[in-house]
Amino acid sequence: MDSVILARWQFAIVTVYHFFFVPLTLGLSVFIAIIESIYVKTGKEKYKRMTKFWGKLFLINFAMGVATGIVQEFQFGMNWSEYSRFVGDVFGAPLAIEALLAFFLESTFLGIWIFGWDRLSKKMHAAAIWIVAIASNLSALWILIANSFMQHPVGYVIRNGRAEMTDFFALVFNSHVWVQFPHVFASAMTTAAFFVIAISAYHLLKKSDDMQVYQKSFKLASIYGIIGVILVFLIGHAQAQYMVKTQPMKMAAAEALWNDEDPAAMSLFTIGDEHNRKDIFAIRIPYLLSILAHNTPSGKVSGINNLQTEYEQKYGAGNYVPPVAISYWTFRMMVGAGVLMLLLVLYALFKVLKDKYDFSPFVLKLFLWSLALPYIANSTGWIFTEVGRQPWAVFGVMRVEDGVSNMVGAGAVVFSLLVYALLYGALMVADVFLLKKYAVAGTVNIDNNEE
Repeated sequence: MDSVILARWQFAIVTVYHFFFVPLTLGLSVFIAIIESIYVKTGKEKYKRMTKFWGKLFLINFAMGVATGIVQEFQFGMNWSEYSRFVGDVFGAPLAIEALLAFFLESTFLGIWIFGWDRLSKKMHAAAIWIVAIASNLSALWILIANSFMQHPVGYVIRNGRAEMTDFFALVFNSHVWVQFPHVFASAMTTAAFFVIAISAYHLLKKSDDMQVYQKSFKLASIYGIIGVILVFLIGHAQAQYMVKTQPMKMAAAEALWNDEDPAAMSLFTIGDEHNRKDIFAIRIPYLLSILAHNTPSGKVSGINNLQTEYEQKYGAGNYVPPVAISYWTFRMMVGAGVLMLLLVLYALFKVLKDKYDFSPFVLKLFLWSLALPYIANSTGWIFTEVGRQPWAVFGVMRVEDGVSNMVGAGAVVFSLLVYALLYGALMVADVFLLKKYAVAGTVNIDNNEE
């Protein structure tokens, strides 16, 4: 394995690990802000206990997200220094704004929220967590503005062998941002909802003390979750249609569509011969891919072979086909996890809107283990997004192999990869231990008076 492959593995591991924590931070911050706002409005102590309980778990997750995010940015100046040199004028601006504005705002008001329970008025304290929630999602927005340049580069010119920004507002209002960011935010809502549902289900199963907190948390999370899941599907549909126009090769890989089709059939299950670019066995639904791509039963969807020929003419000789098997199966794992979450949250909502919490032990365990679903969807979705763009670091502008530092050898990358893997493994154990410890403890140590 050469330094390019190793650097890609390292960046992928660090990114997926970091993104393991990000959606929960984004979604849970808003959920906690909503709960505390209800407490301010009603004055009911159970909402204060809920805010403190979920807030404690939020803080553990937030700390891990910060630790992994810092390492991720270091890689741009080390393993990927050629990439940074090429796009630094463009890529650096949103990352700097994210750090100097959104992250510092988020961190400052999070500190105020943690230590301000007995020092601020109820409204001021609730305002602090709302600022944290808004700043957290603004932070994600600026990161996605940077990432969207990689997916759909705009507002730049190539000068002296480097990409230089010519239009900051074109970068900010990149059309890719406004299909990607809403999808990430909806995914974050869904992640937070299933996190709360799973832990609440555990306490309902154990018949823990303070059942009113867990029942109310379960109910609010079910409402929050159905909004999130529906938005994920609606925005995901719009995102897929956008992808057909701007990155058709990614869609072709997601469907293992080897040749142009009009009308195009959608693959339910395909075993393909990636080397020879043909199906070995496939079950396809006629017309459905055209309907999803164009909202009409007819409409061409470009295939891998045709796009490869087109890209060779446009960009020169080379292989422009991403890893098809990875793209195909990660896309289906993402969608499959989403469908399961939709079914589960619909059932939960059906019950709790009638204030019925008499779930069977089996169903409660099902809700508990459903906590894995949003993490599967988030991770596979992000892998698909990045792998499906290959071989481009910046689509149509810079190839991945051209972005790796020529000063870092394979041995150094192997060493750092092993160190990161071991360190992150240890941090993961600590994180799971702390989350489990305080989630299982429940509100027993929350120092509020009963209603």
